[in-house]
Amino acid sequence: MATLLDTIQSARDIRRLSYAQLEQLAVEIREFLIQKLSRTGGHLGPNLGVVELSMALHYVFNTPEDKITMDVSHQSYIHKILTGRRAQFDTIRQPGGLNGFMLRTESEHDAYGAGHAGTALSAALGMAVARDLSGGKNHVIALAGDAAFTNGISYEALNNIAEQTKRLIIVLNDNEWSIDRNVGAIAGYFHRIVTNERYKHLHDSASRLLERFGGKTVAHVARKAEEAAKGILWPSMFFEEFGLKYYGPIDGHNLPLLIETFKFLKTEDRPVLLHVLTQKGKGFQPALDGQKKFHGLGPYDPETGETKQAGQVTYSEVFANTLVQLADEDEKIVAITAAMPNGTALDLFRPHHPKRYFDVGIAEEHAVVFAAGMATQGFKPVCAIYSTFLQRAFDPIVHDVCLQKLPVLFCMDRAGLSGDDGPTHHGLFDISYLRGIPDIVLMAPKDEDELADMMLTALQIPGPSAIRYPRGVVTGVERKPHPVALPIGKAEVLSDSPNIGADVAIFGLGPMIALAEDLARRLDEEGFSSAVINPRFVKPLDLDLIEYYARRVTAFVTFEDHVKMGGFGSAILEALSQLGLSVPVVSIGWPDHFIEHGKVDQLRERYGLTAQAALAALQPYLASLRHRTRIAI
Repeated sequence: MATLLDTIQSARDIRRLSYAQLEQLAVEIREFLIQKLSRTGGHLGPNLGVVELSMALHYVFNTPEDKITMDVSHQSYIHKILTGRRAQFDTIRQPGGLNGFMLRTESEHDAYGAGHAGTALSAALGMAVARDLSGGKNHVIALAGDAAFTNGISYEALNNIAEQTKRLIIVLNDNEWSIDRNVGAIAGYFHRIVTNERYKHLHDSASRLLERFGGKTVAHVARKAEEAAKGILWPSMFFEEFGLKYYGPIDGHNLPLLIETFKFLKTEDRPVLLHVLTQKGKGFQPALDGQKKFHGLGPYDPETGETKQAGQVTYSEVFANTLVQLADEDEKIVAITAAMPNGTALDLFRPHHPKRYFDVGIAEEHAVVFAAGMATQGFKPVCAIYSTFLQRAFDPIVHDVCLQKLPVLFCMDRAGLSGDDGPTHHGLFDISYLRGIPDIVLMAPKDEDELADMMLTALQIPGPSAIRYPRGVVTGVERKPHPVALPIGKAEVLSDSPNIGADVAIFGLGPMIALAEDLARRLDEEGFSSAVINPRFVKPLDLDLIEYYARRVTAFVTFEDHVKMGGFGSAILEALSQLGLSVPVVSIGWPDHFIEHGKVDQLRERYGLTAQAALAALQPYLASLRHRTRIAI
């Protein structure tokens, strides 16, 4: 049976629909999302919350001439559907398919690619200023969630908007959530706006006024909302101090009201901010009941919302549970997250030590400097931040933590490939950006038991340290009842040839030790001996061990879930140079370009992060061993 959605090939098609048909289309889009994402996974909750808002934007504005930026852009699925990509939707977040975020190379309608919060306002301002300089007349719209306003970049943009352009539309999508519930003074400020009784009266009557008086009412309601704002402690005044005209809040699910409001805002010759209220997960009860779960998830039952249980704990959970154990024994340990209590599993720590748990919102730079301040007072801060997001705090890591030799521990979740989330979320650069900083100790555990050992080790170090560990379930090894501190900078030899000299030394960093062991088995099958080494430490390296094997073997192999440039393999090469030793190094890691989204195993196969690829690269050195063996015979 044909649906309205079947008739929509581009945004132009929705502009011929009546308001009643648009309401029906919104229902169909929600059902489309629920069914499609149940098979592929994705950011269901955020997109269910912006169906009407996305439709209204495309009804009034004309992309790609008009530019729409979205903060984070994980809520761009409806935008993709309305800009000609519905037929490809089965491929979203799948290898070779649609990206889960806006991507400029995917469509001319994606004005700006983003996967981290806080970028929409600055990017939109850049576009608006470029338009002004070029004499253009198009519109620029920045859609940012309330969580984006806990991010410092948003305020840096707000500080410049009124000075640099006369036409920019900011849409504040207020749903009280980022991934977890929003925290801090800004979240409280927005709450005071939306719970004000004068706003509530305007909110409830807006639809009736629109029906009676048409588009003229939008300006009337906007002015009344502005007047009501001045009756609260600081609402509209806050934005107007930045030079923005504040309108709202209005119902973000009222399509006619949204459309007429955007038509009105198109006529404004000054920067404006429209505050809209939406419900994350609207239209799917499981998503309403499980806001955190349905922010982003894998396949699920489209009727019940149930997901398949992995049956194993994750590295994040081991981290959090170990931190609880260590904090039980040391009252100076504190935990800090930047709006990711669920993603880092610190929501498991919070009930045990609520006074020593701090969620600072989407503010990674602040999190690091905040941790540094606590460290100066004798505390032991543990910053749990995804590898990809810690990139944003590079300067505070250098300037505020490492330069002052402060004992802050960075626990970098999602280090390595992040699979379906793609290049904005892969944690492939942390070794490169941390290894060159003086005084930091950088570790990577081979399994969950070693992760716990490294956490205890790090918390005994009088200076900065970092641990990188992957996304996903643990290896399933048996864990000790209590962690044991490791000797700093000492690697672990897992296996070695009983012969006088091994042929190859294989270093497997972190969970990549599995590939090192696989390669050792393959070499053994071909008659070659090898040593398998768990480096444990990227910095400092075990120079004694490196020298020992460099004098014994024909070649080194390094495996790392990280870019090769500046990574662990590079560190081994530098160490060999420092020791004045020459041994070939086959470095297995990610190449020097951004890696697309896809299944981890498939991407590793495609880019040669396999034992088979390492064996092939070793063949010239193994050939010389075969030749020597024949001569000896």
